[in-house]
Amino acid sequence: MNNLVFPILRLLADGRFHSGEDIARQFSVTRASVWNAMQAAEALGVEIFSVRGRGYRLPDPLQLLDGQAVLNALHDQRQRFKLVLFDSIDSTNSYLMQQAANGAAHGTVAAALLQTKGRGRRGRSWQSSLGASLTFSLLWRFQMGAAALSGLSLAVGLALVRTLHDYGLRSAQLKWPNDIQVRERKLAGILIELQGDMDGPSAAVIGVGLNLRLPAAMRAQIDQPVTDMASDLPVSIDPNELLGSLLRQLARVLDEFEQEGFGAMREEWQAHHAYHEEVVKLLFPDGREQYSRVHGVADDGVLLVQHEGGIQRFSSGEISLRGCAA
Repeated sequence: MNNLVFPILRLLADGRFHSGEDIARQFSVTRASVWNAMQAAEALGVEIFSVRGRGYRLPDPLQLLDGQAVLNALHDQRQRFKLVLFDSIDSTNSYLMQQAANGAAHGTVAAALLQTKGRGRRGRSWQSSLGASLTFSLLWRFQMGAAALSGLSLAVGLALVRTLHDYGLRSAQLKWPNDIQVRERKLAGILIELQGDMDGPSAAVIGVGLNLRLPAAMRAQIDQPVTDMASDLPVSIDPNELLGSLLRQLARVLDEFEQEGFGAMREEWQAHHAYHEEVVKLLFPDGREQYSRVHGVADDGVLLVQHEGGIQRFSSGEISLRGCAA
């Protein structure tokens, strides 16, 4: 990684042109070093405009993650979290899984300006670009065993929807088991990985990817309908405020989950499920498809569907769910 890339990108975050000569002078390097840094940034997928005689600029101004700003946004919850910020990292989930095994503190948060190998459910990749999305992972330690954490991804989804509704994005809905969508287009995804005994203390690494402003080129690379917050909200989103708001809501939901389980929030979750009591298409790993009506979710987060033979139960690893329009 070229050490100049992110210092220069922070300079360019204002969206204005900066000449190569001025950048070189500011960082006490040669113009060739600046050019090399810009090439390295583009190799990471960062779009940079370069105009002879004017210099370099980003397509739009960016608000980048700032540790102190996130802590300020946490308000009275700031003592509950340990924040670790990265300019670029392969995967915040992979990082925290390793740190969890080494005894990292409960409430550790890893967030990155850019993830190069972000992961989603079923091994899918999470497309990332500078300023396009908010990606972070949270380490949460439970006194209960991993076997008691059924429904955790649904509880996390509820925390995200509450936050998005507070931001004015009332059209955000849940999609079982771990997505947030707007008008059947994916807005956010959740990936949870567990460590620990089935019956003893356990740790969950909760990964979240939330689309803020997706460039057209990135949308073209994604193999499913997607959307972003910018498409539905008239105001710019400060990622620091948003991250703080999400973490505050996650702390409330996770406290409730540990004390009462998912069952205590099941009815609220169902009220926000995009396909509650609707006919959906269930996709099985062997290629089979089944059409059934969503009956609800159980206290353990399992999907309940009405089929010819009665009520069927499906866990997240057994099926994928699609709206009939898909």
